[in-house]
Amino acid sequence: MPYYIINKNAQSNGDHEVHEKGSNCQYMPNIENQVDLGWHSSCHGAVSEAKKRWPNERINGCYYCCRSCHTS
Repeated sequence: MPYYIINKNAQSNGDHEVHEKGSNCQYMPNIENQVDLGWHSSCHGAVSEAKKRWPNERINGCYYCCRSCHTS
C-alpha cells in the first residue's frame, strides 16, 4: 500500500498537490514542505483524507505520480 504526502505550499493555481512518496516523482516537494497523509490503497483515499483535514483548500493529485486523481 503506497504512502502519500501533500505539499503544504499551494501551486500558482491554488491547488495543494498529493504525491505518492517513494514514486521518485520529479515534482515531489522538499521534505520541509511535505505533510504526511499516511498509507492508502490509492490516491483517491489520500485525496479524500486531505479534503477532510483541509476542507477549505483546493486539493489535487499530482499529474505525474497520482494521475488518476489529477483534476486540474
